Amino acid sequence: MKQAEKVKLGISIGDLNGIGSEIMLKTFDDSRMLDFCTPVIFASTKVLTFLKKHFNLSLNYQGIDEASKAIDGKINVVNVWKEGVNINFGEEDPKIGEYAFKSLQAATKALKEDEIDVLVTAPINKHSIQSAEFNFPGHTDYLAKELEGESLMFMITDTLKIGLLTDHVALKDIANTITPELIERKLNIIQETLKQDFRIQKPKIAVLGINPHSGDNGVIGKEDEEILKPTLQKLRDKGDLVFGPFSADSFFGSKNYVNFDAVVASYHDQGLIPFKTLSFGNGVNFTAGLSKVRTSPDHGTAFEIAGTNSANINSFKEAVFRAIEIHKCREEYKELTKNPLKKQGRKL
Repeated sequence: MKQAEKVKLGISIGDLNGIGSEIMLKTFDDSRMLDFCTPVIFASTKVLTFLKKHFNLSLNYQGIDEASKAIDGKINVVNVWKEGVNINFGEEDPKIGEYAFKSLQAATKALKEDEIDVLVTAPINKHSIQSAEFNFPGHTDYLAKELEGESLMFMITDTLKIGLLTDHVALKDIANTITPELIERKLNIIQETLKQDFRIQKPKIAVLGINPHSGDNGVIGKEDEEILKPTLQKLRDKGDLVFGPFSADSFFGSKNYVNFDAVVASYHDQGLIPFKTLSFGNGVNFTAGLSKVRTSPDHGTAFEIAGTNSANINSFKEAVFRAIEIHKCREEYKELTKNPLKKQGRKL
């Protein structure tokens, strides 16, 4: 990537009845954002005209037929559909879910075909988006399938990074889902992403226990003793800096997390409750483990305030900046790790 080139940043519109469109438009209502990237929104100019008027914004944009025709210095809108959309803020609507999927599908296709460099996804309603084509717990699983990788939900700020062994898995299924193979795969993904996406060459990672007090030596469940501890020891024997399992109830309150480059939680709420408590409104959800960069804000559709012109844009703006930064780090890493002999060629 040439130094002068701006990152072409794709945006899927999310659930139009939620706050996604508001935070996205308000982010780019600040014209200075165009100094950092070329935004490409997958929706329709007709919908954005309605939203711009509703939120009393002044930004300008141009409609295009495909992302490859995006113009630098402009807000570009790929017209994924032409018809009008009936928006009712705060309501769960399967029809609106269809448009959320159309936007995501078009944005993902452009990402796969390198018409955009990165993808930022506005929040979806996980129920209303369900269909024969979208039968996934959320964005992460859909993108893993489309991009043919093993995804990992990685919640990030400047000072805190939390990855998950399991994400959208029912609590009753957690213990049976966590296996030595899963632990190794997920920890390898985290180590690789810390190296290539965050410039941390020898990551130091903390792992939280599965059971309360990490099982208390088998008194409160045997998974930590029989699965987690032996697997972490195996990785340490290989030279990986992985530590734990730590008791999750005191780990964050004691500020132990500041001693590590990343923390790995066993399940969704074990990781996301402390993350959102410590950083809500400024955190970013990054999908690690894929060939392309995708970020999103750390919150959902917030139907309760949708359309009221009161949504906080900080997390969405952070998601934009993080996507740009991670993309540049990854391109730099690729350049640095190229085979120097292949790069220079052999001289006879």
